[in-house]
Amino acid sequence: MKLKVLKKQNNSDMCIVCGLKSDASLKSKFYELENDIMVGITTPLDIHQSYPNRMHGGMISSLLDETLGRAAQIGHPDLWAVTGELSVRFKKPVPLNEPVKCVAKITRDFSRGYIAEGFVENENGDILATAKGTYVKAPIEKISENFLDENTWFYENETLPETMEIANIDFFEK
Repeated sequence: MKLKVLKKQNNSDMCIVCGLKSDASLKSKFYELENDIMVGITTPLDIHQSYPNRMHGGMISSLLDETLGRAAQIGHPDLWAVTGELSVRFKKPVPLNEPVKCVAKITRDFSRGYIAEGFVENENGDILATAKGTYVKAPIEKISENFLDENTWFYENETLPETMEIANIDFFEK
């Protein structure tokens, strides 16, 4: 299903998932879509492997965690959260050097936290991994001693796509 792209989120400098100045980072880019859907786009490289030609499970978990965590900022760019619990299921190997989408949505929101679910899909629409996480909302000052500024948390300018194809959007209708 094609969904309208509403906004691109910031990247950081050194995050293992979205850091643009870290050689080890996935350098993922995150987009807010209609229907409160968060999408992270990345292409894992050799540095992210476990067995040859397979993305490491820890990196897959990190990608899912970041995407589920960022879902809180849809419509609330100053809302931050930390992971309380994350459960991941690995369904199929995530290949290296091929783009994947990580898709997430908040499924239950409450005053001090939320539950989000999501999945990683490849360009063929295969679900490669799924996750469910519980997140605790917290002010950025309690999460990081060094407040994020324009050098550590920034918008990388690009032309946004009008829409994005999500093959497994029905994942959230269960």
